[in-house]
Amino acid sequence: MLAGRCGASRLWFPVRFLLLCAFALAALGGSAARAQSGAADGASNQQKARAVLQQMITAMGGQRWLTLKNTMLRGRTSGFYHGKPTGDIGDYTQYFQFPDQSRIELGKKGKVVEIISGNQGWEITYRGKRRMPSDELSSFLRRRNHSVEAAVRIWMKDPKTILLYDGQTMVERHLADEVTLINAENDSIVIQTDAQSHLPLRRSWQWRDPVYKDKNTDAEEYDDYHVIDGIPTPFDVSRYHNGDMTNQRFLYRAGYNVALPPGAFDPDAAAAKVQK
Repeated sequence: MLAGRCGASRLWFPVRFLLLCAFALAALGGSAARAQSGAADGASNQQKARAVLQQMITAMGGQRWLTLKNTMLRGRTSGFYHGKPTGDIGDYTQYFQFPDQSRIELGKKGKVVEIISGNQGWEITYRGKRRMPSDELSSFLRRRNHSVEAAVRIWMKDPKTILLYDGQTMVERHLADEVTLINAENDSIVIQTDAQSHLPLRRSWQWRDPVYKDKNTDAEEYDDYHVIDGIPTPFDVSRYHNGDMTNQRFLYRAGYNVALPPGAFDPDAAAAKVQK
C-alpha cells in the first residue's frame, strides 16, 4: 500500500507541475495580450486626436493659415470682474507677428501702446516707456504660449508631445470634439472644436499661482466666425479665469499678412511717436 501511494505521488508531481506551468503561461499570455491591446488603443486614440486637429487646420484655411506671417485685429474690448462688467470699455488694435511679437494700441488714437517681443514687454504712454507689470506680462505670455496657433505650429511638431482624444462634449450649445496636447514639461492645452464645422470653439490651459501655489484654469471661447482673406476669424472672443468671464472682445475688422507700421515692435520708436 505504501509503495502504491508513493508511486501515485510521483505521478501527481509532474502533472501538477505541468498544470502550474500552463496556468503561468496563460497568465503571461493574457498580460501580453492586454498590453498589446492597450498599446493599440493608445495609438488609435492618438491618431483620432491628430485627425481632429488636422480637420481644424483644414477648416481654418489649411496651409495658408499655417504660414501666415502676421495678423491685424481691430475692435472693442470690455473688462469683467467675477463675471460682472467693470465699465472698462475701449477700442483697440492689435498686430501680431509670428511667432512672438505683438503690438496693442489702446484707444481710438492709440495713445497707449503695449509691445511684447519675445518674453519682454513694455507699456508706452505720453510719459514714455516702462516695463509691463510682471503679472500682466505673465498672463499675456501664457495666452500666447497656449494659443491655437502655438498648439499646431509648435506643440504638434514636437515628437515628445502627447495627443489625447477626450471624446465629445458641449460648448455653448455646440457639440464639440475635445483634444488635449501634453508637452515634455507636462504642460497642456485643451482644444475643443465644432463637431460639424471643425472650427475652434474653446481652448483652455492650467497654471499654478507662483505665490499661493493653487492651480488656475484660463480659457478663451470663440464665436461669430467671418471669413477674412480666406481665413475664418472669430469676431466674438471671451476670456475666462476659473470659470468667471474676465474679458470680451468684439472685432470690427481683421486682416492678414498686412503692411505693418514702421518700427511696429520697437518700444523706443513707439514712445517717440506717442509723445509727439
